[in-house]
Amino acid sequence: MLFAAAWIVSEWLRSWVFTGYAWDPLGVAWLGLPIDDVALLGRDIGTYALSGLMMVAAGAILLLATRRRWPLAVALMALLAVQVVRTGGETPIPADPASPRLVVVQPNVPQDQRGESDQAMMLARLTRLSGRPGPAPRLVLWPEGVMRDLLETDYPIWAYGATSPWLTRARLASVLGPRDVLMTGGDALRFDAAGNLVAATNSVFVLDAQRRIRARYDKAHLVPYGEYLPMPWLLKPLGLARLVPGEMDYLPGPGPRTIDVPGFGAIGVQICYEIIFSGKLIDPAHRPRLIFNPSNDAWFGTWGSPQFVQQGRMRAIEEGLPLVHATPNGVSAVIAADGSIVAKVGHRLAGAIDVPLPPAHPPTLFSRLGNWAAGIVVALLISAAIALRRRAR
Repeated sequence: MLFAAAWIVSEWLRSWVFTGYAWDPLGVAWLGLPIDDVALLGRDIGTYALSGLMMVAAGAILLLATRRRWPLAVALMALLAVQVVRTGGETPIPADPASPRLVVVQPNVPQDQRGESDQAMMLARLTRLSGRPGPAPRLVLWPEGVMRDLLETDYPIWAYGATSPWLTRARLASVLGPRDVLMTGGDALRFDAAGNLVAATNSVFVLDAQRRIRARYDKAHLVPYGEYLPMPWLLKPLGLARLVPGEMDYLPGPGPRTIDVPGFGAIGVQICYEIIFSGKLIDPAHRPRLIFNPSNDAWFGTWGSPQFVQQGRMRAIEEGLPLVHATPNGVSAVIAADGSIVAKVGHRLAGAIDVPLPPAHPPTLFSRLGNWAAGIVVALLISAAIALRRRAR
């Protein structure tokens, strides 16, 4: 029990020490088991607490195998069985042809084919896979890392090079019907008062059929050594630099934000690995109906993309919200609010998902408490360990 409590604390610490890297917590493993409905406990206690319960379950199985304290093991297995029976299925997605639809595009273009000279090829593939307008409004979703050309129009003219933001936006808007909206990853630039380029933001832009940028989200939780160099005053003199090309650091955005998308309502955005941080997903004052997670996971290899989707499933369960994971050539998926996968495009395949917008669930207990819920589980585990110790005496 004490070890399980310590494990929960260690995973929570891993989510914020040195800016945090909470990749693949143990609790995600429940999604890969035949009794993966246990993962739905995440809507009450969160992923880190599920990791602790995995340790308790493993310990109980060990006790059962050695025929020591088997009543505790049986009780735990009964508790898990009750949870499996208690969990229900996903609310059916409406089949009304006029219902809003999600179109998630995966162009299957590897990282080494996404340079500045490859933008025309990339746009051709993205626009072709985006389909054509229909009777229902469509929210067209493109991944991170596919837009080299700039979309905003208020920069110094030299910043655009040989491209025109007006023409780029016209090309993007060409796939949209009157009620359609496009959300795509891209870069926004920051200039100082003298007009010098000083930084950029990793952003998601919301574009309507009239070529207007309706909103922008800037990534808040940046990747150290990838999107910025920490402690540059120390590391640069030592010859260290970021692990990706470019001298300019990205700047962080203000944190979790909900964007009002015309015709689709409140949409939450988390870019790439922001999605792995349990309890830090949404603006609690403005709960969205959907979470959009564009990612560039081409450098994750064959093992990383499926793990990324599994962690997105846990975030959907915790918050009771559907989630869209869109990648250039990883695994793109639409995930329902119960964590089930509605549709996906497989690893290193080109394709598009076209499905109705899944419904959101009411706010979960975890969405209200955040990782205080994991703290409660830690306290219960410690109390149980003390009680069992005293009883053993």
